[in-house]
Amino acid sequence: MLDPLADEYLQAEHDDPALLFTAAYNNFSGPIFGYLRARGVDDPEAVTQDVFLALYPKLGSLHGGLQGAKTLLFSIAHARMVDHYRKRERAPEPAPYEPDLDARSAPSAEDQAFGHDGGLGVTDLLAELSTDYREVLALRVVADLSVEETADIMGKTQGAVKQLQRRALSALRERALLRNGTS
Repeated sequence: MLDPLADEYLQAEHDDPALLFTAAYNNFSGPIFGYLRARGVDDPEAVTQDVFLALYPKLGSLHGGLQGAKTLLFSIAHARMVDHYRKRERAPEPAPYEPDLDARSAPSAEDQAFGHDGGLGVTDLLAELSTDYREVLALRVVADLSVEETADIMGKTQGAVKQLQRRALSALRERALLRNGTS
């Protein structure tokens, strides 16, 4: 059974892409989600949204109205499902972590970096920095953005970003040395 918007689309002029998209989404998003879920796609909701995003630019050249949209949508969904399995075949099989079988005698690097087991505590050190310092380090070091991209995001000049990064790294180094008792 079609929803009221689908009836409205069928009665209206068939050249309104927005109305066709809305009617197609309302009628077929649930079945496409169910199809992807039944086929074992890991994140069927995200893939369903991707299917509709792929449909939108094709609406201008689509023939067959709502039935044509349905055919195209399920073709796209099928292709996305095939892509999912191809990608899964190429990925290594994840191995579960079993702490009882972990025979390490030293704490992990992650534990040391994040302050577990009395390590350096990078997150604690970062929390002591100013907001601008944390932001510039997150964008430049963690996100690996360029100086230009960071300047655009922060609304600062490139020179200001370079200066902020230099000062932030200096402040971070100083706090790390104080915390370790080497200064």
